[in-house]
Amino acid sequence: MKHWYLICYDIRCPKRWRKAFKLLKAYGESMQLSIFRCRLSQKEREKLRWELEQILTPEDNLLLIGMCDRCQCRIPQYNRENIWIPTINRFQVIG
Repeated sequence: MKHWYLICYDIRCPKRWRKAFKLLKAYGESMQLSIFRCRLSQKEREKLRWELEQILTPEDNLLLIGMCDRCQCRIPQYNRENIWIPTINRFQVIG
């Protein structure tokens, strides 16, 4: 089962920032320069956290916020239109 996550980071070194940005682009979509939204399983989330820990240092900050489907649906009320369009498939065909 996958859940939505809002991932925010503050990385002081531009080289580490670029590495984290490239890594997160593989997991989700950039909302702003240091803010991503990702739909991850628990295993994917833990893998991403481990990969980010290899990049970050103690002076950097990482915030990973889990959100339910209902929470992520309410975000457009507080932001510009079409900024957070959910791309969720409710049904999956397994064959």
